[in-house]
Amino acid sequence: MRIKDRWRKTNVAWLFSFVSLIVIGPFLVVSADGATKAGDVIDWFSMIIGLLGGLALFLFGMEQMSSAIKAVAGDQMKNLLAKLTTNRLAGAATGAGVTAVIQSSSVTTVLVVGFITAEVMTLSQAVGVIFGSNVGTTITAQIVAFKVTKYALLMIAIGFAALFISKDEKIQHYGEILMGLGLVFFGMSVMSGAMKPLRSYEPFLNLMKNMGGNPILGILISAIFTALVQSSSATTGIVIVMASENLISLPAGIALIFGSNVGTCVTALLASLGKPIEAIRAGLAHILFNMIGVLLWLGLIPFLAKGVERIATDIPRQIANAHTIFNLVNTIIFLPFSELMVRLIIWLIPDKSNSLTESEEDVLFSGYPDSDLIAMPSIALEQVRYEMKKMAETVKDMLNIIGPSIVNADADTINSVDSNLGAIRQYHLKIERYKSQIDQLLLQILRTNLTSEQSELVVRQLNILDRLEHISQIIDSNLVTLAEEKSKMGLSFSEQGQAELNDYHQHIVEFYNFTIKAFSAQDQLAAQAVIDEKPNLVNLENVYRNTHYDRLRRNIPESENTSQLHLDLIDYLHRINSQSAAIAAQIISN
Repeated sequence: MRIKDRWRKTNVAWLFSFVSLIVIGPFLVVSADGATKAGDVIDWFSMIIGLLGGLALFLFGMEQMSSAIKAVAGDQMKNLLAKLTTNRLAGAATGAGVTAVIQSSSVTTVLVVGFITAEVMTLSQAVGVIFGSNVGTTITAQIVAFKVTKYALLMIAIGFAALFISKDEKIQHYGEILMGLGLVFFGMSVMSGAMKPLRSYEPFLNLMKNMGGNPILGILISAIFTALVQSSSATTGIVIVMASENLISLPAGIALIFGSNVGTCVTALLASLGKPIEAIRAGLAHILFNMIGVLLWLGLIPFLAKGVERIATDIPRQIANAHTIFNLVNTIIFLPFSELMVRLIIWLIPDKSNSLTESEEDVLFSGYPDSDLIAMPSIALEQVRYEMKKMAETVKDMLNIIGPSIVNADADTINSVDSNLGAIRQYHLKIERYKSQIDQLLLQILRTNLTSEQSELVVRQLNILDRLEHISQIIDSNLVTLAEEKSKMGLSFSEQGQAELNDYHQHIVEFYNFTIKAFSAQDQLAAQAVIDEKPNLVNLENVYRNTHYDRLRRNIPESENTSQLHLDLIDYLHRINSQSAAIAAQIISN
């Protein structure tokens, strides 16, 4: 199982405090004669422990179930997102499907941010996905509304057996899913048992009655609770349990569900803090959609309650259906206006200046996947590949600059050469930051529960990462030094030597570009074509070495003065070519 992030662990104290406040607070209301209603009839300690323990089981079960589903369906989710078109309806459907699996609209928001940053998805597409993600979260309410708590322990037992007895990886994941589902229902059963004494406790019943008559109070309480525990699923579970015990009315339950939609916006807001502008915009889209949606439905709660009463007879199912209808109708209403929302968001959060400060240089790796996505290795690895593609493009810029800076430079262009070499050094520092961050992320992913194929992919990506950094290092350390020596000595290549070096450099650049295109598309045929081309470049290198030796035999002064520079340049370009071929070989081993 994945261990939750440290910042989430700090919410345990908040969870305990807030649940205690909600449970105990109403019972400490002072009556007219000054006495408290909280007597010795109810065992408050046992009730609180039952609530917290049941909630912990519920959340743990949800986490285990969703992480197992991610492992089983991760590749399908990745392919689904990769095939997104500009069709807003397809985007919404995709967002609903993906979120139904991962059970977190916030993670879906973080996920699409990575694709926006990688230029695989536009903000318009992302808005459609975010709209649909809210529909996907309603599957939680539909699951927990089933009255199958008496089978919870059986599910746990069967799931445990599949998880620990079977050696088949897929069966183990299915066992995790079943065991997690059993824990969800068992946690609900524990919470339900803990809440039974509240059926006859007047202060609590009065609070619930007030909540039904004043939906804003219910929305506020639910929003605060959801924001503190960072999980709308937790709020949904408690609301369904309270409805099962007839502790809340249908309008109150709907108000609480609306509040969970508002509270989950805090998660999106926190996820976007300190992130690039695309992340902030995507988070704002999530917030606007939920907040405006709740405002639109605020006065329609009685009508929604009457409508769902006709569909189902029990309150838990009615609340689940109201949750689904609320988000589905909102998505249908907002979807035609998604472009207007995009314009509004861009107007509210305009593009920043292109100039970068030193502190901003440290966050150029803007698509760094959120740690929540590490639980979805196939998608996290896909994002890593997009980031490596950007790293490879930076290396290509270095390679394009260095050739002319060495070969064509003369005494008249010394200033432009110095400027180019300074740019290359900045690019190399950027590459080092890229590599450091991607290395850390890949090692985190490697420590998760990966399939054998995913483990091999991580190793291949680490190897490719090293090759890209080697190319950057050759350019920054070796080729830049050559350019500086040539510039300092005021030397120029012979006309023929200059033409040959330009041609050889161009071939190396093209070879590298074909390699990166093969990597970006994960095209094994293209990678094989790159490897097949390598002998031709080796032959070309030998030809140009021989023609250089021929010029030395003919005592051409420029060739004699630049001989060592000429041969070193060919040698370093050859090393870059070998690194490119090694990257192509890693793609073929896929």
